[in-house]
Amino acid sequence: MEKKEELYRLRVVYGDVTLGVHGISDSGKSFDYIWSYSRGGLESLVMDGKEWLYREPHPTFWRALTDNDRGSGFHLRSGMWMAADLFQRCKEIRVKVDDREIELPIAPENNRYGTEQWAEQLEICFIYQTITVPATEVEISYRIDITGQMRVDVHYYGKRGLPELPVFGMRFQMPTKAVFYRYYGLSGETYPDRMAGGRLGIYTINGLPVTPYLVPQDCNVHMNTQWLEVYRNTVKSNKREKDTLFGIRFSALEDTFAFSCIPYTAEELENATHQEELPLARRTVVSILGAVRGVGGINSWGADVEEAYHISGEQDIQFSFLICAAEKIKRGSILLD
Repeated sequence: MEKKEELYRLRVVYGDVTLGVHGISDSGKSFDYIWSYSRGGLESLVMDGKEWLYREPHPTFWRALTDNDRGSGFHLRSGMWMAADLFQRCKEIRVKVDDREIELPIAPENNRYGTEQWAEQLEICFIYQTITVPATEVEISYRIDITGQMRVDVHYYGKRGLPELPVFGMRFQMPTKAVFYRYYGLSGETYPDRMAGGRLGIYTINGLPVTPYLVPQDCNVHMNTQWLEVYRNTVKSNKREKDTLFGIRFSALEDTFAFSCIPYTAEELENATHQEELPLARRTVVSILGAVRGVGGINSWGADVEEAYHISGEQDIQFSFLICAAEKIKRGSILLD
């Protein structure tokens, strides 16, 4: 950024198969975001020089089965959502610059733009079609302004005839393991039907713990969360930062969200029948969830989750959150549990 008056504006790069946004926030931190048209999502999320994505974040519909899910036959009724979690088609992409929708700037349309393109605000929206029967759609839009903060709006469109969902949200896979995370929400592991013992507060969790069930299953969900910060000290090349931990922050907007922060995807947990079958923990998997099915636990031999804690596949689900860089933390300046 050479011109002083453009220091705090967004520089937009219209590539052949990607859309890039670069800038410097008013706090002096750089941000660089890249979306891929061919891969259908956010390809790179760099804040203050640190990459936060290992894979493109997409809608997530599946959680690893619990004992109660298996006992009640939930997986037999809703198993198509696991396939939908793995395989999705991006059917449409829309781009707005300064609240004006433009023709999708892929080649050769992008040739009409020069190298110095600036904006106050940019929005890119991806529309995904599920492989369920019947099919439905999920719309995810990313909105960036000159602060560098990224607003994410997620909308699942319910469709008559679809089975109940295990979860709905977005999954972020990060390049390396987190040192710790902290959040403002309920204490302990909580689910919609298991919140009575949770106390509202700020909690710090050291490492990426996975509950050691005999058969790996969904775990470490935290309900009613206002914000989550995840801190790492290694980058994609495995280079270790010496004295500083760098972080990313997810903040709720209109309503709270649920989240989990563990080193495995739902499919990795699902594939393991014993703890020793889990792969070596190398990455951080953060699921930001707008809806979570209850876990039941009345018994594991057929009793279903109580009706209030089901997620209908026939009804719309919407939620929003904000992504930005968290403050750097000097090693030893925070007490870990």
